[in-house]
Amino acid sequence: MSQHDANTNDPLNRVPRVTADFWLIKLTAVTMGETAADYLAVNLGLGLTATSLIMTAVLGVALVLQFAQRRYVPWAYWLAVVLISVVGTLVTDNLTDKLNVPLEVSTIAFTVILALTFAVWYASEKTLSIHSIYTTKREVFYWLAILFTFALGTAAGDLVAEQFEFGYPTTALIFASLIVAITAAYYAFKLNAIAAFWLAYIFTRPLGASIGDLLAQPQEYGGLGFGTIVTSILFLAIIVVTVAYMSFVYEPESVPAQGLTAEP
Repeated sequence: MSQHDANTNDPLNRVPRVTADFWLIKLTAVTMGETAADYLAVNLGLGLTATSLIMTAVLGVALVLQFAQRRYVPWAYWLAVVLISVVGTLVTDNLTDKLNVPLEVSTIAFTVILALTFAVWYASEKTLSIHSIYTTKREVFYWLAILFTFALGTAAGDLVAEQFEFGYPTTALIFASLIVAITAAYYAFKLNAIAAFWLAYIFTRPLGASIGDLLAQPQEYGGLGFGTIVTSILFLAIIVVTVAYMSFVYEPESVPAQGLTAEP
């Protein structure tokens, strides 16, 4: 038990602080989610249905491990993020490729579903803050929101890059610019911190997916041709190194007394 744990009776937050390494690993995780889903379904020949079933089962195990923690544990948390990124990609891919749902419809539908998730979360808890995820109920809302941000980001990224034919580099630049604008609005114009976080979280998904597709896709499809194996291994290595660093340096974040009440 650390000195921090011994000196406080406050519950511990189960998700990480929002720092530079948080955004680095988030971006690499979503990039790997895009390429890993493609590798399993296409290159490995499992197909969308089998890949979806297998990865959903693996994600279920990872979430059981995550929910068993009573504090933020880097390896458990980021394992769940990587796997939910893969599953979120597969959800959208199944709608598009198996059920022939237009990307415009998927993008709008997931926007509505995510908005409803936030609405129910706020109605129940009176906050959407990620600095007070210390109960199972709040963590369920948190992971539902994460799943729908990944599905929405995949649909929006594919819509802009492929259907609108902007291509992967331009799409990545568009969503990177949106994240920069959100960051500027937060620091310069005092955009609400919770809104800024969730908007940036949504837009890092299509940014990462565009980067992954740019690196992995063949040159005839607008990519650089590195392939899904090389790209996935590269970003997995970055994730492993960053998680190891986080595990070494992080201190648990307690939820202050005011965070225990239902306040924004």
